[in-house]
Amino acid sequence: METQLRDGRTAVAAGRAPVVLLSGVASDSHTWNLVYLQLLIEELGYDVVNLGPCVPDEVLVEACRVQDPAMVVISSVNGHGYQDGLRVVGKLRACERLVATPVVIGGKLGVSGEQSARNVERLVAAGFDAVFDDGGNGIAGFRDFVASVRAARRPMVENVETPA
Repeated sequence: METQLRDGRTAVAAGRAPVVLLSGVASDSHTWNLVYLQLLIEELGYDVVNLGPCVPDEVLVEACRVQDPAMVVISSVNGHGYQDGLRVVGKLRACERLVATPVVIGGKLGVSGEQSARNVERLVAAGFDAVFDDGGNGIAGFRDFVASVRAARRPMVENVETPA
């Protein structure tokens, strides 16, 4: 499935697996983290629409409206994930279609290293379902969370003709 976004970018997801929308925060130009996460999430059975780095909040919200993802994953390496995350999660949660969609953030969320428990609580209170800081729960916790979301989803049932 290919989606043309307002800013001219094209987002692609193939197949019939549930879609995870993956994005960097608006201020973060790093891509290696997004490639790694895409491969990890695909390994866990999802199709991934990778919006790439420096994604404006409005583009992320629009892509979510178009894709109706099973989950939204936001990554940061530049250390501004906490600030950008607080801002963008409010916009995502304001979209009626995304109220119950799992939204997570992870990576280097602050310039001074691992976030305090208070900052993680603020991110969760703002609307994130989980926060995966560079320290603490890291990639193992993220893998477990993604797998649990997959397990909690109902399998799609195709139309099956029954004999007359």
